[in-house]
Amino acid sequence: MIAKRSIASFLVNPLGLGCMNLSHAYGTPPSAEQAERVLLEALDAGVDFFDTAALYGFGANEQLVGRVLGPHRSRFVLASKGGMTGQPVGEGGALQRVIDGRPESIRRDCEDSLRRLGTEVIDLYYLHRWHKAVPIEDSVGAMADLVRAGKVRALGLSEVSAATLKRAHREHPIAALQTEYSPWTRNPEIAVLQACRELGTAFVAFSPVGRGFLTDTLPDVAALHAKDIRRSMPRFAAEHWPANLALHQRLAALAREAGCTTAQLSLAWVLSRAPQVLVIPGTTSVAHLHENLATPQLPAAVLEAVSALMTPEAPAGNRYGAQAQGEVDTETF
Repeated sequence: MIAKRSIASFLVNPLGLGCMNLSHAYGTPPSAEQAERVLLEALDAGVDFFDTAALYGFGANEQLVGRVLGPHRSRFVLASKGGMTGQPVGEGGALQRVIDGRPESIRRDCEDSLRRLGTEVIDLYYLHRWHKAVPIEDSVGAMADLVRAGKVRALGLSEVSAATLKRAHREHPIAALQTEYSPWTRNPEIAVLQACRELGTAFVAFSPVGRGFLTDTLPDVAALHAKDIRRSMPRFAAEHWPANLALHQRLAALAREAGCTTAQLSLAWVLSRAPQVLVIPGTTSVAHLHENLATPQLPAAVLEAVSALMTPEAPAGNRYGAQAQGEVDTETF
């Protein structure tokens, strides 16, 4: 088993659980009973790092995590995010995703998250997206106030560049930076991983199995739910999918040769990239949860073969569409 890794003063198993898809993003979420089973199975299997956000299900995911895991609060590190939430917009008042990093909004978001999670303190609190109209120092300054007030223990950022991380870190120590990282998405290697190493910031990789692409149960892109976020991602579009499928077949062959699943190969590769890296794959399946947790440590030659195959230029299509790409601050190849 891979040794525990640190986030600020916390030591956690490097393979945590991203809770998003229990309530959000990939179409119809699982039943409440199934979501509860996944969370409790993860906890019982030794997962001690759970990641949620105010955005996920417009608060429903935090409520789920708080209800199910609240009785076991001392057994895990809890991460959540603010600065991107569901807010009523327009005459109808329907909830829509809004990025808002103003200090007053950060304070509101945290109070709302604490209430939904049923806890007095959030261990790791991220700015979900940098609101580019607001200086990062202002948003992080408001988050630092939450630390001083005892409502948050450590701060994180999501989807920001190395330069933005360094600016934020001068305002208050940034314990963790979260962004997408997998053999299919290697953007953090441009500058962010090195910046995290220099600053002592943990790097938390979300979507380490490529939103289901780096698994043995590929999504049917022609039948994705109308609200599945992959519909807006170019790599899952019809014009790019055949090239990406050919790439997947070669990666899956490497996994078979290594005696593991494609998801395990991808997770092992990400975890091998740097000692400050942690991963938070999400799943709605107990079977896939246990598959992920059984990820082996693989020989260097196998990991090098993954790097040689899945070069930064190998995937067909950008990882985000134009709107989502404009909302992040990460470097791109």
